[in-house]
Amino acid sequence: MSGNDSQSIKLDYKFIESIINGMFDWVRVLDRDDNVLFVNKAMAEGLGQNPTGQKCYSAIGRTSPCENCISRKTVFEGTPHEKEEIINGQIFSVMSSPIRNENDNVIAVVEVLRNITQTRYLQNQLMKKNSALLDDLNMAKKLQCSLLPKKLQEDKIKFSFIYKPCEALGGDFLDIYMIDSSHLGVYIADVSGHGVPASMLTVFLRSSINKKTLSPAKALKELYREFNSSSFDPDFYITVFYAVINLETQEVLFSNAGHNVSPIIFGKDRFELLRVPGIPISNWLEEPVYEDRSSRLSKGDRLFLYTDGIIEMKNQLNIQYGEERLLEILLSDYSEPSGTLSHILDSACRFAGINDTTSIPDDITMVLLEMN
Repeated sequence: MSGNDSQSIKLDYKFIESIINGMFDWVRVLDRDDNVLFVNKAMAEGLGQNPTGQKCYSAIGRTSPCENCISRKTVFEGTPHEKEEIINGQIFSVMSSPIRNENDNVIAVVEVLRNITQTRYLQNQLMKKNSALLDDLNMAKKLQCSLLPKKLQEDKIKFSFIYKPCEALGGDFLDIYMIDSSHLGVYIADVSGHGVPASMLTVFLRSSINKKTLSPAKALKELYREFNSSSFDPDFYITVFYAVINLETQEVLFSNAGHNVSPIIFGKDRFELLRVPGIPISNWLEEPVYEDRSSRLSKGDRLFLYTDGIIEMKNQLNIQYGEERLLEILLSDYSEPSGTLSHILDSACRFAGINDTTSIPDDITMVLLEMN
């Protein structure tokens, strides 16, 4: 370094010394040969000495230059560089920037060292807690999935379902079960919200719904009363469509608690929407009214139940997948129930430009039953 350059740096020191000595961050200036030209007050106090005149690495207890020396990179490349450094057991974020003379030559570097030890500690603690939370969520997801319907020991009906929550825990739910030797119960539900609160309501639903009565309307009214006695938040509610199928007579008795998409009975020669009014399971009214209505299935007929997640998927033009596209597949696909449902899901994902079903915007739940 020339004498003029050194003099220029000394004059700069005089100009900025009062400013940088007031900084809490450590500041030091190094020449091109790794010599410390200046440290501010905070760094001198932090090191317990003023290392001016020492090599930069010896000032922090090293015997040779750091392997990832960013000051040398700054000198040779003339651009800022950043790294982390451990000094006396403390973690520092180090930013090195070039100092140039009037000829635009790099004559020195200024390093600003910020103590991030506490920040890194808190980040590590947060990562540990997040990891523990993810483990808990994965366990909760397994428990929630374990509550989904299993295969039935029944040859008069077959079914398949798709259950895709948009988060680790879903707010949709469905169940299919034998009430007695000749009656099958099936319901599909959509809980307000997503995540843990919604999943807790699905657990409440499964544990509270009356699986012995043959009247869906009675089951929903009892569920409504149980919901109210549990003092849930007014913003929480559950929409439920519940049907009971008599496997001997093939009669379907059904009722609805605010489920906003109508289940469908269809076959090669029939199409019927199962519409019936009813308020969601909530604490909005003291005495809601639920009504049982009936229909009849024939061999080969199918019953399709779903939540609105599939039809509300949108493409880049903000156009929904909609019921028409769903019905086009549903009424033309005569493969096994599992194949039909997969066809619908694949079609909706292609429409919305989704390659990975783990990134769906809303819970998707569908169930398809077929009379043998």
